[in-house]
Amino acid sequence: MCWNTQLSCLVHRRRRGRRRRRRRRRQSQCKQMNTNMKTRTKRSFSSMDFSWCLSFPIIVHFLLLVSLVCPVLSSSSSPPSTEVGNGNDPVSNQTLRPQEELKKFNFIRNHLQKINKPAVKTIESPDGDIIDCVVTHQQPAFDHPQLKGQKPLDAPERPEGYKHEVEERSEEFQVWSMSGEYCPEGTIPIRRTTQEDMLRASSVSTFGRKLRSRVRRDTNSNGHEHAVGYVNGEEYYGAKASINVWAPRVTNQYEFSLSQMWVISGSFGNDLNTIEAGWQVSPELYGDSYPRFFTYWTSDAYQATGCYNLLCSGFVQTNNRIAIGAAISPTSSYHGGQFDISLLIWKDPKHGNWWLEFGSGVLVGYWPSVLFTHLRNHGSMVQFGGEIVNSRQSGYHTSTQMGSGHFAGEGFGKASYFRNMQVVDWDNNLVPLSNLKVLADHPNCYDIQGGINRVWGNYFYYGGPGRNVRCP
Repeated sequence: MCWNTQLSCLVHRRRRGRRRRRRRRRQSQCKQMNTNMKTRTKRSFSSMDFSWCLSFPIIVHFLLLVSLVCPVLSSSSSPPSTEVGNGNDPVSNQTLRPQEELKKFNFIRNHLQKINKPAVKTIESPDGDIIDCVVTHQQPAFDHPQLKGQKPLDAPERPEGYKHEVEERSEEFQVWSMSGEYCPEGTIPIRRTTQEDMLRASSVSTFGRKLRSRVRRDTNSNGHEHAVGYVNGEEYYGAKASINVWAPRVTNQYEFSLSQMWVISGSFGNDLNTIEAGWQVSPELYGDSYPRFFTYWTSDAYQATGCYNLLCSGFVQTNNRIAIGAAISPTSSYHGGQFDISLLIWKDPKHGNWWLEFGSGVLVGYWPSVLFTHLRNHGSMVQFGGEIVNSRQSGYHTSTQMGSGHFAGEGFGKASYFRNMQVVDWDNNLVPLSNLKVLADHPNCYDIQGGINRVWGNYFYYGGPGRNVRCP
């Protein structure tokens, strides 16, 4: 009995021991399984993170492409409005924004392809400009419907009474020519226009054009202020002057300061015709503060026709050593060396085109007569002088300088000047000005003083600092 009892107790203890060992093994297996599960979970989530990181840019680019190509529909059940850009629906404005950006960049790309012609040679200017040497008959001018298929004309007869002034480096007054390289014969140098140039413009659709301003000099000139000398009352077939070159300070991107000649015809309404040439500082157009040689034309008062330089079809360039729109060097310094450029504009009696000459007999090119209405015949006014834009961005008058930035009364070496001003008469003669009038529409900001002597003929000093105690 006792033995049986002891035997069953022993069996019972062995069974309990086996059960405890099995329980411990199961517990150990469970712990291992938990550990493995955690590891697999971490790996799984890590793999998901990696996969998401790979796919996220693809998803973003896909969604951006869809937003550009397909209009995003409103959650409203009503049909989408056909009115574009009405400004009343912020959702629709946000929807159109990517499309408008795409349209803008397409416009820029197409415009650059149109005006940047294939180059046979490219020159990098020390100031960062890229100068393309373009075959003469492939320049932008010959994209004009009335000029297609043409080639530049030969030089015309110069006006009687023309005298070559003694000028050194007449073709080396621009920074790009300091590289020692020039465009080969049969090509012309064109400053390359970049995407950045166009994006600086207040509107890409008006890039390269002046905003409309009144040429008649009064106090209601839409922010444009002038100090000019002018003649009118006769028929004018050209003009000539030597223009002092400075580097005036321009205080914001959407202002400019220039000094130029205007040959003008037509009424002072929508039919105004102008031909213009001189130097200008325009951060918006060029992206810097260098004075640059420029040309301009319009046949409808700066509305839809015309442009600066070669930024549209119009002006025909014939010279392979002068780049219109390139920086001028040297410039004048206060109480120091003075530098000026001589410009002559005149109407060819044979073909009626308006030619531009720089310095001592260097022909730059011409404005074809077909560009104009009134100027197909003659000018009715000639103006010389300075112009600035006063945006009043800070609520007061701009500090943008005109000329040297100093008033006319300071005289030579301090104030900017025009000298040896003449006009071309009906018989292709260069003659002195008769009855030169001077006018400054904001004389406390910029003024002008005229005179005449045997050396400089008709001349005037002009300019000013802009904002000062008398010009708030």
